[in-house]
Amino acid sequence: MEVKALARNLPISPKKARLILDEIRGKRVDEALTILRFMPTPKAKLVAKVVRSAAANAENNYSMDPRRLRVVACWAGDALRLKRLDPRARGRANILQRRRCHITIVVDEV
Repeated sequence: MEVKALARNLPISPKKARLILDEIRGKRVDEALTILRFMPTPKAKLVAKVVRSAAANAENNYSMDPRRLRVVACWAGDALRLKRLDPRARGRANILQRRRCHITIVVDEV
C-alpha cells in the first residue's frame, strides 16, 4: 500500500526542488535521508522533513516496517507565487516572482 506525505507552500522553487527529488527517487528511506543530509544545498532539509513524515505515516497509520520502506514516487508542483516590484531606472519597475512549491513523497513497503 502506498503512503504519501505532502508539504505545501515550501519556500523553494519547483525547479530546484526537482533537482533534489531526482536524487532520492527509487531509493530506500534511510538511504534517501543520508543523501539529503550530505547535500550541499540547505533546502534539502525541507525535503528530508517530508520524507521523514511519509515514513512516520506508513509506520504509525499502516503498521509498515520502516526499514523496508522505499521512495516510489516524488514530485514538486507549483504553489502560490509572491510577486514583488523591483524599482528600476526612469520610474520603471521589474516584477520579481518568489516561487514556492508543494512537495509530495510516496513511500511503499518492498
